[in-house]
Amino acid sequence: MAKLAFLGLGVMGYPMAGHLARAGHDVTVFNRTAEKAEKWVAEHGGRAARTPEDAAASAEIALMCVGNDDDVRAVAGRALTTMKAGTILVDHTTASAEVARETFAAAGSRSIGFLDAPVSGGQAGAANGKLTIMVGGDAKVYARAEGVLAHYARAVTHMGASGSGQLTKMVNQISIAGLVQGLAEGIDFALRAGLDAERVIDVISKGAAQSWQMENRAKTMIADKYDFGFAVDWMRKDLGICLAEARRNGATLPVTSLVDQFYGQVQAMGGNRWDTSSLLRALQAPHKK
Repeated sequence: MAKLAFLGLGVMGYPMAGHLARAGHDVTVFNRTAEKAEKWVAEHGGRAARTPEDAAASAEIALMCVGNDDDVRAVAGRALTTMKAGTILVDHTTASAEVARETFAAAGSRSIGFLDAPVSGGQAGAANGKLTIMVGGDAKVYARAEGVLAHYARAVTHMGASGSGQLTKMVNQISIAGLVQGLAEGIDFALRAGLDAERVIDVISKGAAQSWQMENRAKTMIADKYDFGFAVDWMRKDLGICLAEARRNGATLPVTSLVDQFYGQVQAMGGNRWDTSSLLRALQAPHKK
């Protein structure tokens, strides 16, 4: 049993921290909305802290999952002030490689290990303990934290130096953007052609077009249901990180840039909290008028 802290109990962090408690670890949680932390403790045990400093003070490993770069800087900066030398801070937020390297340096100045460890798999993956975790940081620090991360993952992989986890997550989001747009266009084409869209998906999912998005989102797209899943606002945040990094490293992302604009159209339709598969609704809007 390890003494752990988990900072940030959103749709991902809440179940992730729960897996740690069920594994028998001593978990202290912090959330900006204290009521959610208290609810988590009532469900899982452990302790709710009022501040990141208090939560992390006695932790051997402190883990966090917050919103964006500014949140990482704020929460990590506070947690590091009370963490002891030799402990580890793990950040599961999807953020920039730049903030990962900043936090790595800040932690290192206090002899604290830091890993950037963004996840893929969504809310369902977090709830089921089946996330994919891509990790950047020192290999020895990774080896010490890997067993803890495995409690809510189906795969945990060390990708290289600090920032490598975030860069790998960017590749993930770049790939997803094109896949979802392609699936949306395919379904829209099938519907306009008068085909049975579900039957079409059933057939093509057995061939080269198959993907996670098709298996998990095609039916809800056809049914025009988007009130779940990974929000468009968060995807645009992620794609903004990808596009900014591409400007730094010289990568060309024409499809990603275009899909980001399409997500802007979805936001203009009021779809900020719709699932990312709602790209289909933007395609169908002119057709439904």
